[in-house]
Amino acid sequence: MSSLLEITSLEKSFGSQHLFKGISFTIQDSSKIGFLGPNGSGKSTLLKIIMGQEEPDAGSVSRRKEAVVGYASQVPELPSLSVEEVVLQGRRGREAETRARILLGKAQFTDFSQNASLLSGGWKKRLDIVRAMMLEPDLLLLDEPTNHLDLEGITWLESFLKRESVSYVVVSHDRYFLDKIATSVIELNPCYPQGLLSCKGNMNAFIEHRKQFLEAQEQKEASLSSVVRQERAWLNKTPKARTTKSRSRIRKANERIESLLDVKKRNTVSRVDIEFLSSERETRKLLVATNIAKSLGEKRLFSGVDLTLSPGTRVGVVGKNGTGKTTLLKVLAGAIPHDMGTVKYASDLKIVYFDQHREQVSPDITLREALAPNGDMVEFQGQSIHVNGWAKKFLFSPDKLQLPVGCLSGGERARILMAQLMLEPADVLFLDEPTNDLDIPTLEVIEDRLREFPGAVVLISHDRWFMDTVCTHIIGLGEHNEQRLFSSYEQWERSCVPEPKKEKPSSPRKQIAKKKLSYNEQRELDGMEEAIQKQEAEVCQIEGRLAELGLSAEKSLELYTLLSSAQQKLELLFERWEFLEGKK
Repeated sequence: MSSLLEITSLEKSFGSQHLFKGISFTIQDSSKIGFLGPNGSGKSTLLKIIMGQEEPDAGSVSRRKEAVVGYASQVPELPSLSVEEVVLQGRRGREAETRARILLGKAQFTDFSQNASLLSGGWKKRLDIVRAMMLEPDLLLLDEPTNHLDLEGITWLESFLKRESVSYVVVSHDRYFLDKIATSVIELNPCYPQGLLSCKGNMNAFIEHRKQFLEAQEQKEASLSSVVRQERAWLNKTPKARTTKSRSRIRKANERIESLLDVKKRNTVSRVDIEFLSSERETRKLLVATNIAKSLGEKRLFSGVDLTLSPGTRVGVVGKNGTGKTTLLKVLAGAIPHDMGTVKYASDLKIVYFDQHREQVSPDITLREALAPNGDMVEFQGQSIHVNGWAKKFLFSPDKLQLPVGCLSGGERARILMAQLMLEPADVLFLDEPTNDLDIPTLEVIEDRLREFPGAVVLISHDRWFMDTVCTHIIGLGEHNEQRLFSSYEQWERSCVPEPKKEKPSSPRKQIAKKKLSYNEQRELDGMEEAIQKQEAEVCQIEGRLAELGLSAEKSLELYTLLSSAQQKLELLFERWEFLEGKK
């Protein structure tokens, strides 16, 4: 396996802020790398350096000769052109047009003439990925590709990455997504001696590897501390004579002291200090919703929703876009009326609501005003805390306090909302997409605090790992107004959303346990590999016909229709194969 790209001793700073220093790693052919790190560690900057959009302060990036790199940015900027024109990027000719339309079809675009600049955030993400793939890259760089994608879009991207023959590096905070698409994981973080930690395997393997590494580093600090105490005691004595041997010991003692300081610095990880304030109410039933229904105009969003919230209940609301998740949250919180049913609240119920659009924080006020609206002090749990100390709890340095909120990143604005929520005692927390823009260390803190919160929680999130970690129950909203209760996000996903498709089986036949499959299902599974191969051959045949010269517009349209139908049949076969494999 040859290397596509080598990064050697790379260093980058912005002013006095060091992003990374001396980092080195290699990207090989067929690499499928998940890349993560805390906010501000320089992940996006690193991708831009690889693309040549930023210059490093030191070090080098070496590409294999003639290697092509494609890049989809965190916030794609698209011109006011048709989606097909954006993907073609000025190319002309039958071959380019055919490839563009095939890629757009794979990304589930149906109208190639629609204006790219008017697309929603999720569809802009898809188009930017297609634009990068149009280059036929050897290496694809994706910066936060799941941001703004709904669950359907995320599962599409998982399937797309698994089936395309391209090496990739994907920056993401979505742990479930990384677990499914990565065969190795790299974390960029100053807590590691070389500035990063890498591990072969998926996200679960990396988490275990990181845990073991950090535990070993803490043990190293404890061991060094013991040795340094003895060396310092020796240094404080006045020796009778400075022999060569004693001078050598002095040098080694100083080296150990420096080593200890370095390990201590790495082990001191700044984490956001989040704690939700409970009213400590002991009422058994905080909220009881019975047979709730809601429509938007003539469209019925959901009906027949029954829900009881008690202390310790943590409910996740899931469903495709348009099924009314945010609407249900607002109905339960009493922000908007319901059309049918009843919602009963415990007396003097204290509700706190987190808005996914961050509308509760004005972009025109300063960070100081957002964190401490009543002056320089904040009252929390009976204590007065100065705004500087309160800001540090949420990883804001005091020199940022005069900045307008509008200048801050999405993750920083999310932390402001968390700070505001902590000041309000609550019986029930309603959280609409609280995980957007937050890094994994912050997500882990929020997960812990929500599990510890003694009141009830109702939340919406596309972060599947977060939902499965936090929630005790899942309400799944469907396309036909139905709602069902599940024990976990994963159970709902298995019931309602096809998983990303696996590669087709490489072995001719596997030993199948028959007890869970009917006779007809067993026969269907036995013939599934052949059926998939036939359908793939049909897709290839149509793609070949589309590449022919001299096709009329009518014939091209006919072939694109046939290709779309053939691709859909192939997707259904993979879904059916996945279902039967899971059932056996």
